Amino acid sequence: MVSRTEAPLIRVRNLVNRFGSQVVHENLDLDLFQREILGVVGGSGSGKSVLLRSIVGLVQPSDGTIEVFGEDLRQLPAGERSRVERRFGVLFQSGALFTSLNLQENVALPLIEHGKLKRNDAEQLARMKLSLVGLPSNAALKYPSELSGGMIKRAALARSLALDPQILFLDEPTAGLDPIGAAAFDKLISTLRDSLGLSVFLVTHDLDTLYATCDRVAVLSGRRVLVADCLAVVEDFDDPWIRDYFHGPRGRAAGQAHSPEND
Repeated sequence: MVSRTEAPLIRVRNLVNRFGSQVVHENLDLDLFQREILGVVGGSGSGKSVLLRSIVGLVQPSDGTIEVFGEDLRQLPAGERSRVERRFGVLFQSGALFTSLNLQENVALPLIEHGKLKRNDAEQLARMKLSLVGLPSNAALKYPSELSGGMIKRAALARSLALDPQILFLDEPTAGLDPIGAAAFDKLISTLRDSLGLSVFLVTHDLDTLYATCDRVAVLSGRRVLVADCLAVVEDFDDPWIRDYFHGPRGRAAGQAHSPEND
């Protein structure tokens, strides 16, 4: 079992998300620690993306507390909350790039709007961010419609890193990628964590991503976190969904592919 003594960067307690008569989360607790990659998994409708959106401020929870960097986001005035949220980087599943802007302009936009940089300085820094995520220099002037799925993911990641965040939120980052592209993206996430000291909150259904990148895995079930621990502990947790997910054919194949014997 993973034992942590330091205070978490994100501390969610007794979270409730209710939409009309539908209760998605009830008394949900979860932590994210410094420099860890936390994978969040669960069945369809378990509220993985809703949880991410609650933490980053896109969904207003019905109840509970969300503390980030020791501050309760729900209690902060709008200006103070915005200051904290600028320490987040968010990569949405679709990439959410502006189709009318080229990649350089997409990445420069938050630097101009929030970083208050001049356009030329912002675009120069944007090219550095695009290079950081492994895109060639000639990609800077391309538009999203001219890119492959993998390049769109990397460009969106560059934009999420524009303001040098401390916490990176990734919503299904390898969805739609071929196995080679997904493996390359997994490696990129681990490399960025190690080189930049990021903490990563990763929503995924990709078993290879869990085994390749995650320090801990949290399983959402029954409106709350069923277990959050290292993979070895989570795999052995006595629950039907966990058994089917981790010990089915795909789970066994992913576990074997990423076992130390195959490194």
